[in-house]
Amino acid sequence: MIENNGQKAVLYTEGLNVGYDDKVVIRGVNVDALKGQTICLIGPNGAGKSTILRTLAGMLAPVDGAVYISPDSISQDDISDIKASDRAKYMAVVLTEKPDMNQTTAYEIVSMGRTPFTNFFGRLGEDDHQIIKESMQAVGAIDLADRFFNSLSDGEKQKVMIARALAQEPKLIILDEPTSHLDIRHKIEVIRILNQLSQERELTVILALHDVDIAVKSCQNVLMIKDGEVVAQGKPEDIVKADTIGSLYDILGASYDSVLGSFELCYQNTPEIFIVAGAGTGAPFFRSLSRLGYGIATGILHENDIDYKISSAMNLTVVSEESFHPITGERIQKATSLLNESSCAIDTGFPVGEFNHENLECLQAYAHNGGQVFSLRSRSEILRLYPGLSITPLSSVSELPALIPIKKDKTAKQV
Repeated sequence: MIENNGQKAVLYTEGLNVGYDDKVVIRGVNVDALKGQTICLIGPNGAGKSTILRTLAGMLAPVDGAVYISPDSISQDDISDIKASDRAKYMAVVLTEKPDMNQTTAYEIVSMGRTPFTNFFGRLGEDDHQIIKESMQAVGAIDLADRFFNSLSDGEKQKVMIARALAQEPKLIILDEPTSHLDIRHKIEVIRILNQLSQERELTVILALHDVDIAVKSCQNVLMIKDGEVVAQGKPEDIVKADTIGSLYDILGASYDSVLGSFELCYQNTPEIFIVAGAGTGAPFFRSLSRLGYGIATGILHENDIDYKISSAMNLTVVSEESFHPITGERIQKATSLLNESSCAIDTGFPVGEFNHENLECLQAYAHNGGQVFSLRSRSEILRLYPGLSITPLSSVSELPALIPIKKDKTAKQV
């Protein structure tokens, strides 16, 4: 198959339905994997992502249709017609299962990647050892070479398995949940390694991931799998939206923000604290006080402000203004009304400028009328911005709950 830019697909499918024993599990799997491209499969557990990957790797026969690969710049071969030993010279596969080898070193594990290229006796030549070392260096695992595989952490084991795949010198690598069971450091490290290999070696990567935020930020193409079909496919920026992710995973009580590429827990409590924020200064207050069960209102936030994105995703009461527009009297009136109904207000230390000075004026008026205002600003800044007014300074977000007694029956209510 030829793409519009004339580039031949490294792997592509035609009329592919996948499953077991002639029973279709996933219909309409259309993949055109180009050189250097990273394609990610996302979807709930049991959706069939692993079944698709095993079919693309030639480990499972299609129920219908076919998978084709291009071992060179000319031929296009049905993967089912290619011997496993020959496929191993073209593609590498890293599954979730790890080999259980007590007395096998990491170097020996990686050397297994040279099996398709060794002679009848499986002897490694000088060139093979060089490739093994370069593969381990590429993933930052050369210092693990002499350690026993079973003594490694999950993150270290995953790097060794990727190095073994690289030792095959593949054009394509297929990985099933490569970040599963890894801590955040190793998740990021594994994805960074795959992205680097894709760019530097023009290696095509097809993988399944649980981490939606990582998938969106690291892959050029995403396939969303649910209920036996590919429900959406394309560039992350085109198809990954709050509603599509929520629907894909049947999420309740949380909201996905496509701008931030992350989830926020949603809360439903009657507003009782008004937070005046901006430029991300409000996010820690939104989260900490909502967890404690307080109802939050916030504003006046412009719709391009990160605090607007976060507070909206959390389902808080938000007074907003259009991006880059001066704050109107209607918004000021609404914010003032919510302020006057609140038990206290919080000044998060937000930057004050031409477009939001009305927020400071609202707080000044609230404090002048006897309202309790907590501020994260320095004492000198408080004296400058609130002359003659009684403002309670805060040294940190965590200090606030002790100053606002928590009712014994107060619990966080999630949507």
